[in-house]
Amino acid sequence: MNIEDFDFDLPEELIAQTPLKDRTSSRLLVLNRDKKQVEHRHFKDIKAYLKPGDCLVLNDTRVLPARLYGVKEDTGAKVEVLLLKQEENDTWEVLAKPAKKIKEGTVLLFGDGKLKATCIGTKEHGGRILDFAYEGIFYEVLDELGEMPLPPYIKEQLPERERYQTVYAKEEGSAAAPTAGLHFTTQLLEEIKEMGVTVTFITLHVGLGTFRPVSVDNIDEHEMHAEFYQMSEETAETINRVKESGGRVISVGTTSTRTLETIARDHGRMVASSGWTDIFIYPPYELKAIDGLITNFHLPKSTLIMLVSAFVDRETVLSAYEEAVKEKYRFFSFGDAMLIL
Repeated sequence: MNIEDFDFDLPEELIAQTPLKDRTSSRLLVLNRDKKQVEHRHFKDIKAYLKPGDCLVLNDTRVLPARLYGVKEDTGAKVEVLLLKQEENDTWEVLAKPAKKIKEGTVLLFGDGKLKATCIGTKEHGGRILDFAYEGIFYEVLDELGEMPLPPYIKEQLPERERYQTVYAKEEGSAAAPTAGLHFTTQLLEEIKEMGVTVTFITLHVGLGTFRPVSVDNIDEHEMHAEFYQMSEETAETINRVKESGGRVISVGTTSTRTLETIARDHGRMVASSGWTDIFIYPPYELKAIDGLITNFHLPKSTLIMLVSAFVDRETVLSAYEEAVKEKYRFFSFGDAMLIL
């Protein structure tokens, strides 16, 4: 398939710049896959579409304050670093700017030297391997010095850092939030559980590769960056039990979906496992693990809209997006949501 097959017109004013104060007051476009019909609701109405015996699968990754501003030790020149992936111990793969000025052996200082990093390797597209030195606990230092790595299309400052975290965020490691989960509150999740719906968790640490633009015309040639995932024995048993009893597995977000589909592809069912996945889901891929999907509205030509198109079909998804534009839904990370059943 061609990248142009997943393009659509999106007015810039529909790109949400700030989150709503009440998480559940986002709008919700409900898409029925069989009837190819849409309904317009609010996220708090999602309970009307869930049934006892269903299972919601949420990604409990926690976003790191991964953007660091510092200087080169030798010249004092300003630098910017974005943590991408922990290689081992205090060694991280990062995106660095200006990358050309950061060569092997270059020493960087952050927070007047509270955090020190030495470049020990280079990668393409501005990638660098940094070895960090500090006193105390790394994540506490990072929490003090780092900023939330908001996507580039968000121009506004984020007043509350926690608003770019899900209320159930737990496992440190993401470069971006699993944004479909931002609509849930603790109270809404409790109400859903009281209905007889199971809520369970997986972990996938979102890397920037998920959002990397597809730079090839033929999408078969696009390569995904690998991301770390983990599923516990308890979650695997829960999902298998729900499937066997005829309940629906509803994935919250494309990150949860990619984790579930990776395990289903590799094992045929859910099993406790962890590792790295570079699964790329696009039509005509047939999803094996999920019966429903909660997701935000995605960028044109992105791997995320391709995944959604594999779950439904491209024409229906683009038609629903056209409807969302017409009805002035808010798009992307802080935007509104879709429920696809």
